[in-house]
Amino acid sequence: MNTLRIIVLFVLAAGAEIGGAWLIWQSVRENRGWLFAVLGVVALGAYGFIAALQPDANFGRVLAAYGGVFIAGSLAWGIIIEGFTPTVWDVVGTAVALLGAAIIILAPALSPATPAAS
Repeated sequence: MNTLRIIVLFVLAAGAEIGGAWLIWQSVRENRGWLFAVLGVVALGAYGFIAALQPDANFGRVLAAYGGVFIAGSLAWGIIIEGFTPTVWDVVGTAVALLGAAIIILAPALSPATPAAS
């Protein structure tokens, strides 16, 4: 259940951050108006709160692992929303990033406790 919570929170965080950045991009680069920028700022703020709900207490670890999720989410956003066609290198790079994210966030939970240094 904890792993499912971690995954759901990462997916929600990715949607908020990528969506927020896209809304600001639309406002600034595509002249879509200030409402897009305001909604983008709100979504980016929501991302920060969603990320803070992760069960791991280490900000750096959570953010590092999220980096892999962000890469995959950004590529998926491009494919779904903008019709982007990824190269094989995009897919391989994303797989490597997700593997790294999984190692960072799941390995501490899967490995036995490390004895304290004396």
